[in-house]
Amino acid sequence: MGKSIKWLAAGVLCAAAFGAQAQVNQIKVWAAACANCHGTNGRAEPGMESLAGKDKDEMLQKLMDFKSGRKPATIMHQLSKGYTDEQLAQISAYFAAQKK
Repeated sequence: MGKSIKWLAAGVLCAAAFGAQAQVNQIKVWAAACANCHGTNGRAEPGMESLAGKDKDEMLQKLMDFKSGRKPATIMHQLSKGYTDEQLAQISAYFAAQKK
């Protein structure tokens, strides 16, 4: 009986680790969509806004303002509407964690 519980616990831990890795990969996919303007991992070319290492709360507020229409934009208001608030928070956290 004890060995069965250990194997079950090991299986649950492996599944949890796989789920966490899948979530990280999904966030990277969302962030990659920003690379055209904001550069790979948020490191933009001169003339564009870099996102790497910026404050996540400030980035999230900007994204929410784009999404609601409070902040004017050429394309960001359209792009931000394609994500849930939670997804935007995860994208902001991803870019904030990147080195400048």
